[in-house]
Amino acid sequence: MRILNNIVTDRGSRYAVSGGPCRDNDDARNFVALLKQDRKFARATHHSWALICADGPLKSDDGEAGAGLTILRMLEREGVRDHIIVVTRWYGGKHLGGDRFRHVQTAVRHYMAQM
Repeated sequence: MRILNNIVTDRGSRYAVSGGPCRDNDDARNFVALLKQDRKFARATHHSWALICADGPLKSDDGEAGAGLTILRMLEREGVRDHIIVVTRWYGGKHLGGDRFRHVQTAVRHYMAQM
């Protein structure tokens, strides 16, 4: 598991990105559960993720509508398979509107650059 903290900060919201090898939906759920064992991540507002595996494309917005699809499209473009990417957001109290998608993309790009 690779975790990259403090990727983006905007209007009080903070973003982190993490990822690792993942084969199916059960692995994905276990990955997020393991991430949440860290108290800092357990207090986060959203853990949006995506994965392309033998079961097909899988994603979860975790309340951040559209974030899972954004991550999934980036994985498809790069041809990344059997690897989950999770973007974690700590909500800062102010709505970010469409900027939140840009922040998700920034976090995923940052992670992919270090793969």
